[in-house]
Amino acid sequence: MELKYYREGEEMSTADRKLDHIKICLEKDVESRYTGLEDVELIHCALPEIDFEKIDTSVKFLGKKLYAPFLIASMTGGHRDTTTINRNLAIAVEEMKLGMGVGSQRAAIENPDVAESFTVVREYAPKAFVYANIGVAQIVKDLEFADKAVEMIDADALAVHLNFLQEAIQPEGDKNAEKCLEALKELCESIKVPVIVKETGAGISREVALLVKEVGASAIDVGGKGGTSWSGVEVYRAKGVWREVGKDFWDWGIPTAFCIVDCCDVLPTIATGGIRSGVDVAKALALGAKISSSALPFLKPALISAEEVLEKLEYFVLGLKVAMFLTASKKVEELKGKIFISGRLREWMESRSKRGK
Repeated sequence: MELKYYREGEEMSTADRKLDHIKICLEKDVESRYTGLEDVELIHCALPEIDFEKIDTSVKFLGKKLYAPFLIASMTGGHRDTTTINRNLAIAVEEMKLGMGVGSQRAAIENPDVAESFTVVREYAPKAFVYANIGVAQIVKDLEFADKAVEMIDADALAVHLNFLQEAIQPEGDKNAEKCLEALKELCESIKVPVIVKETGAGISREVALLVKEVGASAIDVGGKGGTSWSGVEVYRAKGVWREVGKDFWDWGIPTAFCIVDCCDVLPTIATGGIRSGVDVAKALALGAKISSSALPFLKPALISAEEVLEKLEYFVLGLKVAMFLTASKKVEELKGKIFISGRLREWMESRSKRGK
């Protein structure tokens, strides 16, 4: 895979751009550094009085039972070279009885020749929770994009992603954000599966959560700051002033933990953005998230084999289970509130409380 960088006057297909993003995420530093989970301490219980082997990590999410409250977040698809990645991810989540999202399906809707890079997921994960993925800008233009995305992979839910930070930094990005709520409302009223409104690294505030609840969304994926910075990714593709502005917005957004406390009592919340261990998952759940997800840690394993993905999933789930044991949490919901909060997250919560959250 050869990196292709934007040049003034050069056009790049959606599929090629997707491959660019994968290559950059594999080879470059693309992460932001603060999730807010650094300010969360799980409270250790020296005498948990439970049997580790009897801990129940299972949850129900949007009508589907998961072995643990964890998904592999939307990552890729839309180029023939990404088919193997999605196949390995699918095999692993099927075996672990978890779930996953696919990357934006716009490329396959525009060019059915690359649809296999998405359909392979349902082929190898026939029972797993799988969500489709399309950008809000696409449904503004045509609601049929959503139906086609769901049908393509027989999805259990549809994620509508918000990525206006990335679009703003891309020279070729779609910077028209008008009529998004109107389109979301029409979508939620017409589509047959639950709609997840998903950010992609800049976070969702309480104010936005309330708006998307009002138009009928079923869940929120906060996609907070602290994981992959899509402004950072675009820095490696851009030139001139676009690159310099991308650097300025590398750390733009609302940290993941801030988003969780803002959104968790509005709609069922997926904690995504810098989740890098089972301990992070436990912290997110203790703050109020329903489930958690992560993408970047699974990219390199997925290039190798399904077994490598499975090992990484086991790392996350075992870490969560140990955290549950050490906080005397026999069930996932018992984690909630077993934390001490300090630092910037505490300041955020106090500030929001004063403003009448």
